[in-house]
Amino acid sequence: MQLDERKKRILRAIIDDYVRTASPVGSRTISGKYMLGLSSATIRNEMSDLTELGYLEQPHVSAGRVPNAKAYRLYVDSLHEAEPLPDTEAERIRRDLMGRVKQLNDVVNGMAEALSELTQYPSVVMMPKQDELRINSLHLVPISRASALIVVVTDGGIIRDAVLHVSDMLDHDGLYAISRMLSDRLRGQTLREAQKLLKSFSQQAPLDPQVLEGIAELAGQLERQSANDSLRVAGSHNMLRHPEYADVAKACDMLSALNETDSLLSLLKADADGGLSVRIGPESGIPRMADLSIVTCSYDVGRGHRGAIGVIGPTRMPYRQVLDTLSVAGRTLSQILMTPNDE
Repeated sequence: MQLDERKKRILRAIIDDYVRTASPVGSRTISGKYMLGLSSATIRNEMSDLTELGYLEQPHVSAGRVPNAKAYRLYVDSLHEAEPLPDTEAERIRRDLMGRVKQLNDVVNGMAEALSELTQYPSVVMMPKQDELRINSLHLVPISRASALIVVVTDGGIIRDAVLHVSDMLDHDGLYAISRMLSDRLRGQTLREAQKLLKSFSQQAPLDPQVLEGIAELAGQLERQSANDSLRVAGSHNMLRHPEYADVAKACDMLSALNETDSLLSLLKADADGGLSVRIGPESGIPRMADLSIVTCSYDVGRGHRGAIGVIGPTRMPYRQVLDTLSVAGRTLSQILMTPNDE
């Protein structure tokens, strides 16, 4: 049955109130707070109809109503009718996200952490398998007299760093010269090619063999990591801020759902083919996520590869806000990863 406009307005108001309060919603609440121009009795009758139609549930006889997955699906599907996000707001979200991305970690995981902090929900990120990652740049930064930080940046936007032991005869200028030479020689090489070249460099003075071995080991780690699709969940603790999970048993079920790595990876791989996706409750196909929603957005990595980044939360989540934030995150991530780094 198609809902008339009055029922839709009442249902939207119920969802908006429940998202804010996590408490069952009564007709008096809707009548008093939402200026619908309807009496409490009329709203009560419409809520009764919405319950019979399968959009609302009544947890207790004396309680108000709560929306279910069917109601949230109707709500999300209607969001395309809303005004698009203003450019100024999109830029504010972009700056907020980038301000939260930590340095010296790969930008994809950094974005996942920032997204979780901003939305206060756990985030998930799928980094796709990438054939033949190539080196964009390499940096050696002195830390102490006999140690340096090596930072390798690839064309897939992945950054990895490690601390190396170096000769105490190497000063800042010496490390800089080695860094520039290796960066020039290795730029554009695949990780496998770089490992072979580093072995040949070991015969050349004045290159420190400890530096070369450390870079080769780091390149090998990157090659192994990029050979398969990978998934990371960030900010699981943020879910415990929401009242649904004050119940210990429910919190344990939720945390178990976030550990369904294979199922989540399959879901994000399917969503990486394009755009925004919203899966509400049972729509995920993951039994333990029947009370959770997952909102995802794809991003471009380069050379035809795409990943997906998403947010997991209770079905009672502010979908418009989450969709807007994810859309900006996906575009920003694509721009960063698709921009050549010539440094």
